[in-house]
Amino acid sequence: MKRSINKVSVLGSGIMGSRIACHFANIGIEVLLLDIAPKELLPEEQAKGLALDNPTVKNRIVNTALQTAVKTNPSPVYTKKVLNKIKTGNFDDDMSKIAGYDWVIEVVVENLDIKKKVFEQVEQFRKPGTLITSNTSGIPIHLMAEGRSDDFKAHFCGTHFFNPPRYLKLLEIIPTPHTEPEIVDFLMHYGDKFLGKTTVLCKDTPAFIANRVGVYSIMALLHLVEKLDLTVEEVDKFTGPALGRPKSATFRTSDVVGLDTMIKVAKGLYDNCPDDKAHELFKLPAYVQKMEENKWLGDKTKQGFYKKTKTAEGKTEILALDLKTLEYKPQQKVKSATLEMTKPVENLRERMKIFAKGKDKAGELFRHSSFGLFEYVSDRIPEISDELYRIDDAMRAGFGWELGPFELWDAVGVKEAIEGMEQYGNKAAAWVHEMLDAGNTSFYKVANGVKKYYDIPSKTYKALPGTDEFIILDNLRENKTVWKNSGVSIIDLGDGILNVEFHTKMNTIGGDVISGINKAIDMAEKDYRGLVIGNDGANFSAGANVGMIFMMAVEQEWDELNMAIRMFQNTSMRIRYSSIPVVVAPHNLTLGGGCEFSLHADHVQLSAETYMGLVEFGVGVIPGGGGTKEFALRASDEYKDDQIVQNALKDRFLTIGMAKVSTSGYEAYELGYLQKDKFSISMNRNRLLADAKAKAIELADAGYTKPVQRNDIKVLGKQGLGIVYAGANSMYAGHFISEHDKKISEKLGYVMCGGDLSAPTEVTEQYLLDLEREAFLSLAGERKSLERIQSIITKGKPLRN
Repeated sequence: MKRSINKVSVLGSGIMGSRIACHFANIGIEVLLLDIAPKELLPEEQAKGLALDNPTVKNRIVNTALQTAVKTNPSPVYTKKVLNKIKTGNFDDDMSKIAGYDWVIEVVVENLDIKKKVFEQVEQFRKPGTLITSNTSGIPIHLMAEGRSDDFKAHFCGTHFFNPPRYLKLLEIIPTPHTEPEIVDFLMHYGDKFLGKTTVLCKDTPAFIANRVGVYSIMALLHLVEKLDLTVEEVDKFTGPALGRPKSATFRTSDVVGLDTMIKVAKGLYDNCPDDKAHELFKLPAYVQKMEENKWLGDKTKQGFYKKTKTAEGKTEILALDLKTLEYKPQQKVKSATLEMTKPVENLRERMKIFAKGKDKAGELFRHSSFGLFEYVSDRIPEISDELYRIDDAMRAGFGWELGPFELWDAVGVKEAIEGMEQYGNKAAAWVHEMLDAGNTSFYKVANGVKKYYDIPSKTYKALPGTDEFIILDNLRENKTVWKNSGVSIIDLGDGILNVEFHTKMNTIGGDVISGINKAIDMAEKDYRGLVIGNDGANFSAGANVGMIFMMAVEQEWDELNMAIRMFQNTSMRIRYSSIPVVVAPHNLTLGGGCEFSLHADHVQLSAETYMGLVEFGVGVIPGGGGTKEFALRASDEYKDDQIVQNALKDRFLTIGMAKVSTSGYEAYELGYLQKDKFSISMNRNRLLADAKAKAIELADAGYTKPVQRNDIKVLGKQGLGIVYAGANSMYAGHFISEHDKKISEKLGYVMCGGDLSAPTEVTEQYLLDLEREAFLSLAGERKSLERIQSIITKGKPLRN
């Protein structure tokens, strides 16, 4: 079906509506955001003599909501520039404008009568064939379509975004019996490719898929707390990152989302799912009822399961709620032998086996909650979904679980879990037993690089739909790895393209990664057409291995450190000057050395959610892997006359000197980390490697030729140094920077200006690399730098400002 989306109208500007509007603007769509007009004047409006029909007053609700959304952190927009795509208005004056829009999304208050009134108004103006969807989180979709025209019904369904829409990847698509199949197919594809979502087809059942399972899981934990005598701190420690769940775990997540939101969904499930075997679990425990009465609803009321307060000394302290006394107390450190055993285990699936056998509270909670979850999700098929993978997709994308329920079950072992479930009073659905009896031992398996799921009706394994458009390294690693060492795997992606995958902690860059990249380029130049540097990890790279730098500097192994930095620089240059195209595919944290590799790529295919920066100032050094050289080169390319020369140098200098990190892939371009026509953005992270491979093929097919190293880089010498030194001295004199920061700034300026040359001069890349390396080495030996590096290592945080 030929359908394109150029203009979207969002009806309702509350927390969800304003942020949905922002996300459509993020992808370049023109947006009309409408809401009701106020019925009363504010005192300040009265003081100005304004009337209710004044445009400023009539659009006050929508404009205030949008301004509030934009001020939130993290931001709903990739850059402030996208706000130019959003126009605002009100239902009274502007509803007729929806006739010119391709998609109308209703996001008004969760009240069926109000929604139906809005749809009645929409039908007066919408153009036949226009998409019309609702973002409801719980109202049956088919009820909202009652009384509407056949064309309206044919083009109507639910599109349930999760909050915040920019960051949570789930988009549930809920058709009614009247929705045309072509509309469903279009929305599933559009949400995936253009909005960057994991689109999950849902049935029109209470709370759909993610909230049905997610709220069950939370409610089960709320009841287990009393049964297992657990504290708030223990539950959040046991159900957080160690379990492959978000850092906010259970209770902190509830505070962020709002306890009232969870209560509302739970009550809705209790009222609307009388035949659910877990029906009684949707009843609120007494302590939650009391919290609701006290309006302890989380962050929105300044207290929930946690409360931020000030000590007598004025220091901020976060207290935890004692669920027995309902008093707030200082948080207690949680100790667990099971958690200690999981710490050295990087493989999440292997960690699950440790949890399942744990002898302490962590193990007990895992078994109680997981066995109950396994029973629950197996019973929900076919009620909420005919396919088990949709439940896993929904929980990963909507609740941030690294493993969906059935993937978690596989990790524990299907048969082993069933035996444990029976001991805990849980029972898997009959179809699971039938699956095992037929000799099928898992819900998923990989065959010939293709991941397949167990299809219950046919009792066979089928390929996961849509994944043929993705490159999933987990599925290729076993049979397509052509070389590996302790830090990287080189994987054949097919069609003459290799991929270098890092697998160090946080994908930091050390000697093994450097060696692996050079090996991959050797192999690609000899037998392949191109190279992608990318991975499926949580982050592309947190930068160089600062522990290695610290040890060499402490031991004063300057020759070894000089060699290591030289190898890093040479690798960056090899990425730029190899005889085959090299595409770097960054996502999430792309810091320090990860950023420097990106700076030198033939093309950067990056995720929309890429946080890129040269952050070496944070540990008291300058970028030493070619990043400082590259910024000097790019400043040179912007030179036209003396004024622009100085401004270009200043902008590039401050980006490094302030350790600026982009808040999105688009902002990475604004900060100068990306070059026009040499980068592309993948909205859906799942498509990133496939898009990078396609770009490498495109460059190869276009007759890629090896670039020539630059020898025409204009640097200012002493003319620029005067500006840099004066600025650094001024900042130091004003107590804005420390003496050590002043020294780093001067070293950075020295490199970017090409040293103390008597006049502006053209120099080579190697000349600047030598200056860069010399400056890095001199700073690495400074006591203050060593202290900063040691602090980073001790805290286990990525190198960033």
